[in-house]
Amino acid sequence: MAVKVYEGKPEGGSRRIAIVSSRFNDLIVRRLLKGALETLALKGVPEENIEVAWVPGAWEIPAAAAKMAGTGRFQGVIALGAVIRGETTHHEHIAAEVAAGLGRLSEKSGLPVAFGVLTTGNLDQALARAGEKNDNKGAEAALHLLETLSVLDQIQ
Repeated sequence: MAVKVYEGKPEGGSRRIAIVSSRFNDLIVRRLLKGALETLALKGVPEENIEVAWVPGAWEIPAAAAKMAGTGRFQGVIALGAVIRGETTHHEHIAAEVAAGLGRLSEKSGLPVAFGVLTTGNLDQALARAGEKNDNKGAEAALHLLETLSVLDQIQ
């Protein structure tokens, strides 16, 4: 008996994608969104098949992502945000709960949720991960979502 292997190809086609973006730290998040949108376009996702919801902060991302997933219009969700260390440990709690909430959403809905929420120690680290030329984690999240969708399509 041969081992069955599922390998995804990040291709867009007629996919419908939801993106939830946090306005907090929007200097960073707008760069992440730009990277995600450019990558989706490059991979063939039509612009009209992408919807973007802006929420106040990272904390609100899971609720908006759940609402979008629940509409049945989308095949996957990309979450974009930036949680940057401040003077307290507040960022650790926010980042952990956002990640957990998005994980639960993926399990409950059956939709893949790409995690493009940066968790960095400072603004310079966030800027580096939201690079416009390379290492853009928004672009990476879009690729991961498309590849995961491809793998899920193969599993019967």
